[in-house]
Amino acid sequence: MTALLVALGAAVGAPLRYLAGRLLDGRTHWGTLAVNLAGSAMLGALVGAAVRGEWLALLGTGFCGGLTTYSSFAVQAVGSGPRRGTAYAVITVTGCLAVATLGHLVATSLS
Repeated sequence: MTALLVALGAAVGAPLRYLAGRLLDGRTHWGTLAVNLAGSAMLGALVGAAVRGEWLALLGTGFCGGLTTYSSFAVQAVGSGPRRGTAYAVITVTGCLAVATLGHLVATSLS
């Protein structure tokens, strides 16, 4: 059952990631950055709210895992050249850590 929930969540998250990339990515990869930030914030909130079991499999592992992308981010950073790529990597990693922390803090304070 858990594997099915992960697959179901990913079946929603992955197409959203694809659409965001198609609509927003250009010279700057706004779509990839947006889904990585959104997924990090959501996963931080889920963990902060102590979501466990089947709901975490569906929303955390499945949806957030399907929505976010490390591989595209890495390829885009390398392909952007040394200066732009480094800036993109720093913004992505710092931003994702910040919004995951914020999501966790907000969910913890509401619980």
